[in-house]
Amino acid sequence: MFNNLQEKLEAAFKHLKGQGRITEINVATTVKEIRRALVDADVNFKIAKDFTDRVKEKAMGQQVINAVSPGQLMVKIVKDELAALMGGSEATLQAKGNPAVILIAGLQGSGKTTFSAKLANYLKNKKGLSPLLVAADVYRPAAMEQLRILGEQIETDVFIEAEEKDPVAIATRAVASARSKNKNVVIIDTAGRLAVDEAMMDEITAIRNAVQPQEILFVVDSMTGQDAVNTAKAFNDKLDFTGIVLTKLDGDTRGGAAISITYTVNKPIKFTSNGEKLETLDIFYPDRMAQRILGMGDITTLVERAQEQFDEAESKKLEAKIRKNKFDFADFKMQLEQLKKMGNMKDLVGMIPGAGKMMKGVDIDDDAFKGIEAIIHSMTPDERTNPSIINASRKQRIGKGSGTSVQQVNQLLKQFNQMSKMMKMMQGGGGKKMMQMMQGMKGMR
Repeated sequence: MFNNLQEKLEAAFKHLKGQGRITEINVATTVKEIRRALVDADVNFKIAKDFTDRVKEKAMGQQVINAVSPGQLMVKIVKDELAALMGGSEATLQAKGNPAVILIAGLQGSGKTTFSAKLANYLKNKKGLSPLLVAADVYRPAAMEQLRILGEQIETDVFIEAEEKDPVAIATRAVASARSKNKNVVIIDTAGRLAVDEAMMDEITAIRNAVQPQEILFVVDSMTGQDAVNTAKAFNDKLDFTGIVLTKLDGDTRGGAAISITYTVNKPIKFTSNGEKLETLDIFYPDRMAQRILGMGDITTLVERAQEQFDEAESKKLEAKIRKNKFDFADFKMQLEQLKKMGNMKDLVGMIPGAGKMMKGVDIDDDAFKGIEAIIHSMTPDERTNPSIINASRKQRIGKGSGTSVQQVNQLLKQFNQMSKMMKMMQGGGGKKMMQMMQGMKGMR
C-alpha cells in the first residue's frame, strides 16, 4: 500500500539532506516534489496545492532543533499535515440505541456486504453487542445468500425476506424484529449500482427516512482513486452520511482516496477493510495512516493485532518449552495459525518500520503457509513432537501425503532446526551474540 507515494516522498526529502537550516530555496524544491508525488498518487491538484502551501508555511525559516536534520523536521511537518488532512483524530462509531441502526451505502463491488459482516463481527466480539444483519439488496441475486453465509461464519442472525421486493419494507420490519428479539444494533446492507443513478439515491434515501439510522456509512473501493472521491461527494450531497469506510487498501492502490476523501466531503474515515478475512477490520487512525504513507510503519496497530491473538498462559508454556529445547512442530503450527489471524501478510509487513522498503518487489502471498501446514498435517503426532525421528522413508510418506516433494520436506526441517536454535539463543541471553551473527551476515551480501 502507498509504495509509489512512499518512494516519491522519500526522494523529495533528499533535497534537505545535509542542510543545517531550512531555507526558502530548499523548501521550495522539496514542496514542489511533494506536490508532484501527491498528484501522481491521484490526489486532486487543488488539495495537493493547499496541503503543500500549509507545509511550506510551517517549514519556512524554522531553525532545526539540536540533533534533528532538516529532512527529519520536514518529515514531521508533512506527517502532521497528512494526519490533519485525513481528519486529525479517530472518529468513533455511534452504536447506541434501541436498537442502533447502521445503514451501509456504496456502489456495487465496493465491498459493502463483506464489510457489513466484518462490522457485525467487530461489534459482537469487541464491543459486546448483539447485532442483526439485514439483507436489503433485492436486485443482486446472490447478495442475500452471501450475507446469510457470512452471518453463519460469524454466528450472527441475518434478517432475510427473499420474496419481498421493497427494501424499505424489509428494513422497517428488520428494525421491529431486532427490537422484539433484544438485538441492540441493526446493520442494513443496501443495494449498489455500477454508477451513481437517481433510482439508487431515491431508494436509499427512502430507507434512511424510514429507519432513521444513527450511522450512515459510505463504503468506497480505495483502488478507484479520484473516482472514489467524486462518488463520495455525490452520495454525501444526497444522504449526508456520517462516515466513510475504505476497502481494498491491501490492493495496488495509489492512496489518493485515503488522503483526499475527508478533505472533499468533510466526513471522517471510520474504518479500513482489507481482504476477505472477517477479522480484518481496522479503526481508522489518521496519525497512524500518515506514518505508514511516509514509510514509518505502524507498530501500534501491529502490537494491538498481536495482543488480540495473544494467550498469556499459552505464551508461558511456549517459553518454557523453548528453554528446554522442546519447541516442536505442533507449537510451530499454533504460531502460524495465530499469525494468519492477524490479517493480510503484506499489510502486516507494511506496519514494520523499514520492512516495506526491504520487501519491495517481493510478493507476499497469504497462501504462503499452505505448503508448510500441509507438511505438518501429514506428520504423525510423534513426528511433530520429535522431528529427529523423521528418516528418509518418513520424508517420502510426508511428501506424498502433503502433495509436496521430499526436497520441500527437507527444506522445512532445515528451517525449523535453524529457527529452534535461534529461539533458544534469544532465550538463553544470547541476544548480543545473535546481533553479531546478523551483522556478519549483512557484510556477506
